[in-house]
Amino acid sequence: MIAADRQGRALLPAVDRILRSAEGCALIARYGRALVLDAVRAALAKCRDSGKAASVAAIIADSADRLSQLMRPSQRRVFNLTGTVLHTNLGRAPLPEAAIAAAAAAMRDPSTLEYDTETGRRGERDDHISGWLTRLTGAEAALAVNNNAGALVLALNALADGHETIVSRGELIEIGGSFRLPDIMARAGTRLREVGTTNRTHLADYAAAIGPQTGLILKAHTSNYAIQGFTAAVPAAKLAALAREHAIPFVEDLGSGSLVDLEAWGLPHEPTVSEALSQGADLVTFSGDKLLGGPQAGLVVGRADLVARLAKNPLKRALRLDKIRLAALEAVLRLYADPDRLAAELPALRLLSRPQQDIDAVGRRLLPAVRQALAGIAEISLVETRSQIGSGALPVSLLPSAALALRPVGAEKSGAAAETLARSLRSLPIPVIGHIEAGCVVLDLRCLEDEDAFLAQLGNLLAAAT
Repeated sequence: MIAADRQGRALLPAVDRILRSAEGCALIARYGRALVLDAVRAALAKCRDSGKAASVAAIIADSADRLSQLMRPSQRRVFNLTGTVLHTNLGRAPLPEAAIAAAAAAMRDPSTLEYDTETGRRGERDDHISGWLTRLTGAEAALAVNNNAGALVLALNALADGHETIVSRGELIEIGGSFRLPDIMARAGTRLREVGTTNRTHLADYAAAIGPQTGLILKAHTSNYAIQGFTAAVPAAKLAALAREHAIPFVEDLGSGSLVDLEAWGLPHEPTVSEALSQGADLVTFSGDKLLGGPQAGLVVGRADLVARLAKNPLKRALRLDKIRLAALEAVLRLYADPDRLAAELPALRLLSRPQQDIDAVGRRLLPAVRQALAGIAEISLVETRSQIGSGALPVSLLPSAALALRPVGAEKSGAAAETLARSLRSLPIPVIGHIEAGCVVLDLRCLEDEDAFLAQLGNLLAAAT
């Protein structure tokens, strides 16, 4: 060992001495010896590399900081003030309390996931939700998988593996993360047969494409974009009749499909699952965590014989839901049995249908405190804005809302200054997520219900922003 190394080590306390200290023992009691030992060694190595002396207390403090960062959950609560209610990156639909309680109960103890207590034999996990789905949609049968993309893959593979699937060019959608319908179809083992053009597809285009290799006709609801102008699309009822004429299945992918008519709550109309079935779809696939307001799931409803084929497909086991999400989903579906109380019980619907005057009132209550907290850092104003539903639902329909606009002091539409302020908001104990627009950080208040928790953080805001 060279002299410099010996001198550096002499300036630092021994590992054993640190671990035996009262503070070290407290850390071990909290985090366990293995993690504390790693943290202490890392703290000592940092001091050794810098050639600086350090006391036991300093090493303990450094180690405690490391351990706190390490053990902090990577998935944390945030305030979604982005203006997108069903935000994919922020977990989409918040679950109702009934679903949270059901999920917790399923986690805590063994359950009747696949067990029939009456016969004492193995049961079917989809039975927990299939009865509710058939009741609410009018379908003959139903099943659930991990998400809507999984539901579509399962349907395509079970019904059209090795055959062609006919789809309009105007419906070859791309969903989040650059996943495209043609790629999903290829993985499902079916060959894409495009018909029509990007903006216009006619019934004759579908009819001309049907042949011995046709496995099914697929209609994909363009829930995450809209084509306007000189357009033409074939109504689902006509496609269903064409499919029946040729004895091939007609599958409609509703994506964010709703179980209820949103117009009853003053929202734009979105095609419902029962509407799709009534127009002749043999199977309908849709999400559980979008407009339905439940946990992530892909749901398939429709003809009993086709649902049975999907259930027997080996992919069904690979894509199936666990007991936790099934319990949460069942609890959410039960809420739909009482439409009169649905908006009060289902957070997603409550937030989407929140009256603008209520959102304005939130803004007026928060405005003085936020101005005080950011005095000298940003100018705060209450502005009108528009929220979007998100997650591919009603892409061109915006909801009137109100927002706090935070303009950094001395910054004329400076993106850098606004990004710095946005970063400080994200660094709060409960990160505040907004969006940047015209040099301002805009906090849409539609989804802010816990005002007390938001206000409690304002004391941290000045330190985070400076």
